Amino acid sequence: MEPFKNWLSPELVVCIADHLQTHVDEFDRPSFEQPVLAALPALELKQRAQCIADHIHAALPADFASRNKILRAMLHPDAENGFEGGSDGAGLRGWGIYPLTIVVGQHGLADFDASLELLKEMTKRGTSEFDVRPFLMADQARALAIITDWTVDANQHVRRCASEGTRPRLPWGMQLSGLVADPAPLLPLLRALRDDPEEYVRRSVANSLNDIAKDHPDLVADLTHDWMKDASKPRERLLRHACRTLIKQGHSHALAAFGIAPPQLEFGPLTVLSPVVEFGGAVEFSASIASTVALPQALIIDYIVHFKKANGTQAGKVFKWKKLTLEAGQSLKLSRKHPIRAITTRKYYAGQQAVSLRINGTDFGRAEFELRMPE
Repeated sequence: MEPFKNWLSPELVVCIADHLQTHVDEFDRPSFEQPVLAALPALELKQRAQCIADHIHAALPADFASRNKILRAMLHPDAENGFEGGSDGAGLRGWGIYPLTIVVGQHGLADFDASLELLKEMTKRGTSEFDVRPFLMADQARALAIITDWTVDANQHVRRCASEGTRPRLPWGMQLSGLVADPAPLLPLLRALRDDPEEYVRRSVANSLNDIAKDHPDLVADLTHDWMKDASKPRERLLRHACRTLIKQGHSHALAAFGIAPPQLEFGPLTVLSPVVEFGGAVEFSASIASTVALPQALIIDYIVHFKKANGTQAGKVFKWKKLTLEAGQSLKLSRKHPIRAITTRKYYAGQQAVSLRINGTDFGRAEFELRMPE
């Protein structure tokens, strides 16, 4: 797969220069184009976007009204297809929007309402989810009042930006500390979008709720119970995705919203079948469960690998496993292999590790194994 940074290409820089030359009086094309093209090969995605944005800003007039008029004129007339189309002689869209939104986000606060309106137009052709955030940091109430109106916009990209741009912990974006501390002002906006006709938008709502759940788990669990009343299938899927972190953590109130009750079963011993694991191999384990009630039970079965840390303690990582119905009186044998191999998100340490199971939020068993690392 081609690296995302390559979408901010020399060809795109030339295209941006074409549009600046069309709309900016006395545009000094070499002063814009040459330093950007020289710097681009050594830069990663965000650095490329920032470099291009800095030189766009330098080329624009200081007057807000004149600058915003030029930026608007550079936009592609197709305001429906977002990232599906590229920038061309007609205007900028897709990845070409990224540097433009940075210019507005970093330099448009003094023209607050007009800048947000411009970001709304830009997000129709790409996304401005990262660059509405400085406005939320500067004046949360004012920005939320404007962005909440986007929830009824005819354009799905604008509606999605309303939820994605306001996510308290948006990956790659600045953290919205006010909404991390108190997400209550955000909830009416998310409620307005919970039954949006586009899954693209609903998934963003779910991700925002998952962000909130990391700091306010009980609030999201309570909201899930409320929103599950007369919920459609799409809304139920939204809520399950929103509660994915809570479900993995075994939050009993969140699980109860989906009809998942504490398990009633006998648990056989959890056994590690590979007490010594060479790095690159797999830890294999098994256990048995048996129903103790006369009714079927819906079970969510996950497992936890307790990895050794640098300080010698262990930290558990939950892995999704399976969902099943355990019939009345039924017994079941469970077995699993978990590979221990190099991944970019984890550093392994030799020594004692452990595994355990989590069933409907309740932890069962614990068995240790030794991990051997190459010399």
